[in-house]
Amino acid sequence: MCGICGIFDFKGAPVDRDLLARMTSTIRHRGPDGEGFYVQGPIGLGHRRLSIIDLEGGAQPITNEDGTLQIIFNGEIYNFIELREELKAKGHIFKTRSDTEVILHGYEEWGLECVQRFNGIFAFALWDSKRKRLFLARDHLGVKPLYYATVGDRFLFASEIKALLADQECPKEVDVKALGQLFTLRYVPSPDTMFRGIKKLPPAHSMTVSTSGVEIQRYWHWTPQIRQEASEKDLIAQYQDLVEDAVRLQMRSDVPVGLFLSSGVDSGALLALMSKYAGKPVHTFTIGFEQGEASNETHDAREMAARFGADHSEMIVGPKDYQAYYDRYMWDLEEPVGNETAAAFYFVSLITSRKVKVALTGQGADEPWAGYHRYIGVKLSRFYSRLPRFLTDGIVRRIVEKSSKNERLQRGVVSLSEQDILTRLVKIYSFYSSAMKAKLFQPWVKEQISTEGREARQALRRLQADVETLDPLTQMLYIDTRSNLPDDLLMVADKTAMANSLEARVPYLDHRLVEFVETLPPDKKLRWFTGKYLHKKALEKWLPKEVVYRKKKGFENPIDKWLRGRMRFYVNECLLSDRSAVGRYFDRAYIRELVAQHEAKNQNYLRHIYLLISFELWHQKFISAS
Repeated sequence: MCGICGIFDFKGAPVDRDLLARMTSTIRHRGPDGEGFYVQGPIGLGHRRLSIIDLEGGAQPITNEDGTLQIIFNGEIYNFIELREELKAKGHIFKTRSDTEVILHGYEEWGLECVQRFNGIFAFALWDSKRKRLFLARDHLGVKPLYYATVGDRFLFASEIKALLADQECPKEVDVKALGQLFTLRYVPSPDTMFRGIKKLPPAHSMTVSTSGVEIQRYWHWTPQIRQEASEKDLIAQYQDLVEDAVRLQMRSDVPVGLFLSSGVDSGALLALMSKYAGKPVHTFTIGFEQGEASNETHDAREMAARFGADHSEMIVGPKDYQAYYDRYMWDLEEPVGNETAAAFYFVSLITSRKVKVALTGQGADEPWAGYHRYIGVKLSRFYSRLPRFLTDGIVRRIVEKSSKNERLQRGVVSLSEQDILTRLVKIYSFYSSAMKAKLFQPWVKEQISTEGREARQALRRLQADVETLDPLTQMLYIDTRSNLPDDLLMVADKTAMANSLEARVPYLDHRLVEFVETLPPDKKLRWFTGKYLHKKALEKWLPKEVVYRKKKGFENPIDKWLRGRMRFYVNECLLSDRSAVGRYFDRAYIRELVAQHEAKNQNYLRHIYLLISFELWHQKFISAS
């Protein structure tokens, strides 16, 4: 895992070496083991290395035999051994054992289509001096980030936004359209970011940059074709083979590989398989929370680790830890999200990085397999949306809004009666309803964006178009796997792991697994009210049933208690102070009303308040300081 950045001048002017050095230095945490540069005329490439494969010979940039190609790479190509042998058979000569060099020779052999041959997590930039063309690509499901901006005649790209901002001419301004997306979806979907003019390359896309301009292409054209006839036994066997092969490939490393371990089935199955391939005790890592005894996973994770003879470490996180981390929280994330568990990933990465450079995680099984509560709502919506509106909107909705404090239930009655499927899905995400956004946004903001979620629908429409003929559940799983997952959860995981110079790998997001899952009928994923149905049946091969069907906990934490107690000042300073930036965009009186209702326990507005805090901290770190 590494950090990459670079500059291309459209007019052919020489690259500013000092700027490139500043950009590269900004992402040093992503690669503390070394740095490298290539500068020639209008192109400059910078690289920070975290040594994992070919520790002695894998320094970057790497060039081909005749020096016409230069590459910098962030990530891992898991099938690099097989590809290297194939390319050697075609006459290519390798000078390293690194997976990076496989990309170079793959490009020589297959051109821009080489990305279709890679199984991995990657963001890379390849300079082709013969064609005077810069080629960039991002992995199938967006595990690795890649940001870019055009500043004057310069095209800038980097693994992190802060590297782009090393260019003093790169604007630090809020993208108001993205603000509308954030307060509807809780994250900003690709290709936008919260910064005006700074974009992220969408997952499964590549980009070519030359004096002719910028061209973006989608390279993974997979769309689900639901299989109708297959025995459950055969499906389980196929899935088990795929999971085991994904873990086998992702254990490839020249340094030890650890595991983020929870009490759940996903990481538990990974531990069982890792123990098979590691040949020695696997390093496992878990965190718990002060005042979080009801949801802490430390005891169950400890038992799981003992079951497989793992070398286990854990940490109990308290409000003081969160308070200290919040001073740099948004510097790490760079994009605000409505995910109150986001900071937890930093702490599990912190303790993991003390023993290993690489860790597998159980992320990525919930979105394809319908593992969240919201998918039950989507399934029910097929029937609920057909009921008379006077019943759903006129009676049920009014009763729930007046009598229930359950935020999920309130979202459900607002969204599930919606006839249009995409609008329904967008409303399911949004804990700020249209009515709430109408009160929250300042008048000048409402002049530029919709309170009805128009910007969010436009952003997700390109994905829905792939699956609009399929059932609503399949549509939402497809969209979540390609938008919510990479632009929220995977972004958080990458940024917080790399803040600790740690590579996080996600076996359940091997794109072969995702393709397999997406061919399954909905009832193989969500059976009645049980999500991940076939997934759990398959994992019974490695875990006892009491573990497989144990209630999911995840990274739940007592942040609500802390914000009401020892971290109460954060609410005051971030949202209620006259110095806070939220007042420029939002109605401060309405924010006070939300906070008062929440503190009085009349309503549960934790997630609403946390998203406002997240935006404020981001604004203070990047915008107000500019």
